[in-house]
Amino acid sequence: MAHYGLLVLILIAGVVYSISARKLTPVAAITGAGVACLVFAGAGYTGVAMMTIFFILGSAATSWQKHKKQSFGDIKEHQGGRSAAQVLANAGVGAITGILVLSFPAYNSLWVLMMAASFASATADTLSSELGTVYGRRFFNIITLKPDQRGLDGVISLEGTLMGIGGSLVIAVVYAVGFGWNNSLIWLIVAGTIGNLTDSVLGALLERRGYIGNNAVNFLNTLVAALIMVLFYLI
Repeated sequence: MAHYGLLVLILIAGVVYSISARKLTPVAAITGAGVACLVFAGAGYTGVAMMTIFFILGSAATSWQKHKKQSFGDIKEHQGGRSAAQVLANAGVGAITGILVLSFPAYNSLWVLMMAASFASATADTLSSELGTVYGRRFFNIITLKPDQRGLDGVISLEGTLMGIGGSLVIAVVYAVGFGWNNSLIWLIVAGTIGNLTDSVLGALLERRGYIGNNAVNFLNTLVAALIMVLFYLI
């Protein structure tokens, strides 16, 4: 009971903080708690740690130098807290892998790797876009490789990409602490980076043209990262 008692305390603290600090709307905070329960079911406290670190780093990066970002692009999606849809877009794949662990435990190691990859991609995407917009020096379209306006969908910078790799590294280290130091550390960094770049490609090809929204792009980039881990696992 004490084992689950700690989880309950973590979830309550997370919900209260997220709402009071206006990081999440009340519905989004409750949704996040539900997702965290599924993540815990799949990967225990290591999974919750990956999700929590993503949230902390993402929130900090989003808030950092916000006044400068106002001149680069639209930040309305963050005002008043992220929505439940945004929570699911970033952590939905993690929740799905938690369900897969419960449903098909024989492949537990694969599902947990996919979960970690999804959080590595989500973290990389948030850090690269939020911090790259501030610290990037030259910005270019990921498809045409031509200079483009910072803050637009599909526009990246070297600095932002490196910060994204750093985000994937952080999640990979958390996974390694919980499940052991092996080649998975490198796989997760690569998968997270590929997912992050996929986000930019989708942004340039589809989101900028209005075919899909940001939530869909975020969900797909984490899904791609998770599927990349399947390939690495099979190899």
